Amino acid sequence: MTRTMVFVSINPHKPSEVIGEYEESGAQGVEEAVARAHKAFAGWREETAMARGGALSSIADEIEQNHDEISWLVVREVGKPITEARGEASRAISILRYYAQMVLVPDGETYPASTSSKDWLVSRRYPVGVCALITPWNFPIAIPLWKMAPALGYGNTVVLKPAPQATAVACRLKEIADKHLPDGAFELVLGDADTGEPLVKHPDVAAVSFTGSLRVGQSVAREVAGRGARVQCEMGGQNPSIVLADADLDRAAKTIAYAAMGYAGQKCTATSRIIVEEPVYDDFRERIVSAVEAMEVVDPEKESCQVGPLIEEEARGAALQALEEGRGRKLTGGKPLDEEGFYLVPTLVEIEDRNSLLAKEEVFAPVSALLRASSVEEAVEIANEVRYGLAAAVFTEDLGQATQVGNRLEAGLVRVNASTAGIDYYAPFGGSKDSGIGSTREQGLAARQFYTESRTFLISP
Repeated sequence: MTRTMVFVSINPHKPSEVIGEYEESGAQGVEEAVARAHKAFAGWREETAMARGGALSSIADEIEQNHDEISWLVVREVGKPITEARGEASRAISILRYYAQMVLVPDGETYPASTSSKDWLVSRRYPVGVCALITPWNFPIAIPLWKMAPALGYGNTVVLKPAPQATAVACRLKEIADKHLPDGAFELVLGDADTGEPLVKHPDVAAVSFTGSLRVGQSVAREVAGRGARVQCEMGGQNPSIVLADADLDRAAKTIAYAAMGYAGQKCTATSRIIVEEPVYDDFRERIVSAVEAMEVVDPEKESCQVGPLIEEEARGAALQALEEGRGRKLTGGKPLDEEGFYLVPTLVEIEDRNSLLAKEEVFAPVSALLRASSVEEAVEIANEVRYGLAAAVFTEDLGQATQVGNRLEAGLVRVNASTAGIDYYAPFGGSKDSGIGSTREQGLAARQFYTESRTFLISP
């Protein structure tokens, strides 16, 4: 007799509050979900693009009608500040409406035939099949939807496995989506590795899109590529913000402080390293410390909250351990708050040893390293000497210098005088080096490359 595993999702601000209790799907649940999605694919792929786009629009409309309720659920389940939770819910609506229209763009090309001028040589794009989507807890509605919307819109069916800490939001999303999709088009499986492993190994899963840790992402990529299926993995970053000598220091300090510490630094695009050119280093250090200390670390339900709690005690413990091993001078923060929740005071550490753990590895907490660069060239060198390459920013008043530095930064997303922690859902997104695996980016037009395949026809009358 198979034993059912049960897990709970809790409020990181108030850990005594259980948001929900759930059964792990496990291998049997995955088998049943993939079977339903596989069966539904035959009918869903035959629906017109307008019909599929209409379903996405209807889901968007219902999320909009329940915008406030969903936002508060995000706050309670993952500890996201309410202002950011509202923004995420709004972004989810925009993503759905964007892909509702994108499915209507031209889906192929014609070429001159080589054998006869009467022949037609045509290529079109087709859905690949059942897509497994493995998503993290930090953006519990936006990330599932920026994977689901293009996958469903282009005619695939999906099986979503959310992080256990974001199960309640995922269940609410399925409740809404099921009203507008045929049975089996969107399946949900719950749990951790005991559910994730059989999902990525399943022979009827044609594509896997993963967002999460480096260790798990590399394992997923090996498994899926090994059986010849499609795979894309986004695995975080150790993102630099470079402040050059001619930058607007006040603006840079305020922007970088929020990029590093907002939502307790729990974004894959959060600024982990602040690299400052020598002539303004001392001046900027004072400004960035002040900006970090001014941030509101309070209950995420309060409108003034900017930071909020970490997702769980294990995450806070790992951050404190990284600070102990980081070999740097603590400028501010570095201690838990005397609160019930998993709070850590926003922490800025001055680093001289570029091989320090804090200068090399992602902490995923409100922790950032401050480093000095003797020149623009050394700043770029420091920025690039890590194994990650997701996001980077440069602050300068010189457009020419901005483009030169931007061209040399090894990152999938480069921003000038702007936060590393921000993306546009209609533009390609993904990282280089250990931040990303897969030949295609997520979002925008790039999503179609992953969720569809090209087929070429020669038609000879």
